[in-house]
Amino acid sequence: MAKKISLPLTEELAKTLKAGDEVLLTGTIYTSRDAGHKRMCETLAKGEELPFDPKDATIYYVGPTPAKPGQVIGSAGPTTSGRMDAYAPTMMRVGARGMIGKGARLPEVIEAMKKYSGVYFGAIGGAGALLAKCIKSAELIAYEDLGAEALRKLYVEDMPLVVIIDSEGNNLYEKGREAYLSDRK
Repeated sequence: MAKKISLPLTEELAKTLKAGDEVLLTGTIYTSRDAGHKRMCETLAKGEELPFDPKDATIYYVGPTPAKPGQVIGSAGPTTSGRMDAYAPTMMRVGARGMIGKGARLPEVIEAMKKYSGVYFGAIGGAGALLAKCIKSAELIAYEDLGAEALRKLYVEDMPLVVIIDSEGNNLYEKGREAYLSDRK
């Protein structure tokens, strides 16, 4: 049974989530991909503030397609998270705690997750049209010149996700592989 989670993703809430947990996420999330992350990290390096408050924020690695008439947003499937690995530790250092995407993460990202109580949620690739139905509002907040990679603020209801890596560094990809291999013996 999926756990219903309401954002923001506080440290206390993050620590209750374990790798393998199925969740239904409700609340405000932000979108960004590699170009947006690069720009945010450059902004921070200059000592400037981000265009949103990163404290306890969850960032969805997505470049949504344009909305069709009558829709809030177009298809909104996850992008490969590894493209944000160079930026994720910096984003967690300034307060962002949750990440939504697909694919494996580098060891330095997992170490930052342990240090800052971060959580990596997996979304199903190829299900962008279905995930878009969970998005109830979308607002462009910065970097419009980046097109699909612009920074957006979304409100989601019951977005189906799986905790891939928890705040202790437990990794479902590794646990799942180990379980599969032990069953094959």
